[in-house]
Amino acid sequence: MSAGVGAVRTLDWVEPLAVAAGLAHRDGTLCLLSDGGPNGRFSHVACDPVAVEVGPADPTDPFGTLNPTYGDRLTVGLLSYDLGARPATGPRAPAAGDWPDRMLARYPAMLVFDHQTRILSAVSRGSDAVEARAGLDLAEAWVARARPVPDLLPPAEAFSPEAPAAAYEAAVADVVGRIGAGELFQANIARGWAGVLNPGADPFEAFVRLARGPAPYGAFWRLGQRALVSNSPELFLTFDPATRRIETRPIKGTRARDPDPAIDARRAAELVASEKDRAENLMIVDLMRNDLARVSRPGSVRVERLFALESFATVHHLVSTVTAEARAGVGPGDLLAATFPPGSITGAPKHQAMKVIADHEPPRGPWCGSLGLLDSEGCLTASVLIRTLSFWREGDRWAFRTLAGAGITADSDPAEELAETEAKIAAIRKALIDDRVI
Repeated sequence: MSAGVGAVRTLDWVEPLAVAAGLAHRDGTLCLLSDGGPNGRFSHVACDPVAVEVGPADPTDPFGTLNPTYGDRLTVGLLSYDLGARPATGPRAPAAGDWPDRMLARYPAMLVFDHQTRILSAVSRGSDAVEARAGLDLAEAWVARARPVPDLLPPAEAFSPEAPAAAYEAAVADVVGRIGAGELFQANIARGWAGVLNPGADPFEAFVRLARGPAPYGAFWRLGQRALVSNSPELFLTFDPATRRIETRPIKGTRARDPDPAIDARRAAELVASEKDRAENLMIVDLMRNDLARVSRPGSVRVERLFALESFATVHHLVSTVTAEARAGVGPGDLLAATFPPGSITGAPKHQAMKVIADHEPPRGPWCGSLGLLDSEGCLTASVLIRTLSFWREGDRWAFRTLAGAGITADSDPAEELAETEAKIAAIRKALIDDRVI
């Protein structure tokens, strides 16, 4: 059991985005915004962290501090993709914006929004009952600052690809050739976009516009001169130390949505029937089974769902679910060490795929890393940071970078994979530069 005293207080329901809007410009503001669907029942909002760690992780044990329940607080952590890839790639230059390997923050309290029951709870932990009650009072004060979320115009001045489309197609063709030569089976190759916000605009505006097409693992996090905005549909890991249950839901297989219902349904059916997409998904399922087996009770790794169709605002996806029972003594840090970075955004074999990715991409930074919530009992929920923007201050304005990738296999067609990246980036492009109010 963890140290400290826990406390819970039920409050009148307020929408989580409205509460986040009242706190948006305070340092440390966090909003983990769920769509309220079956994969994202709970949203979380917090502010005023009591401790923050930003910087490189211990290279000999990068996940070690996440093994215990991290004292008597609620912990949020961001792990960059490059932290997990470094054993394969070796040292590389920092990612755009000089993003660190890891950011951790401990919060004295958190607001938990249950979208199914419409119950809002303030949850706190402290070293004693007095401190725990003070955390509840603090969280209740956050709710009092809630305000209506306005309709917002697009905040970006520019949204530009970092390289020509032909460069991406050439990268895909190169990877297909390397697969044919037996170097690997699959690699997730991405292309990037970058830009700057209008004078006076803030990353929270991009988050609000993205939230109009919600996903299970949306997120906004502001720490110092950096901010993260995510609209991720993908779960990386959940872990419950009480039951020892681990779950991962890798996404592989994508089709763009269409406003015509008949065309949209046809595209969904084509995705479900696609041998290429099913094979791509199955490779990653096998990879995740192998990763989980390192820290799980023998024989406990199971595929509970295979090739399930899930539909979001701009894309259809194939999603599989893999579960396992963690061995005795395994904690969140051990689980992350065995599985990070996620298999769905690396490839197979993972180590070689990460080398190939580094041949074609600059460091990714937060994109395709993970954002996780670790509570004081050791329960972990971590997303895959796809559909994600990283922001950093450049003078008096915010610069940003984002990426979209596709899983490249032996059957990949460069033009089709390019089109898949366009479908995946569509919601972010619309949020940043579409001239309509959403």
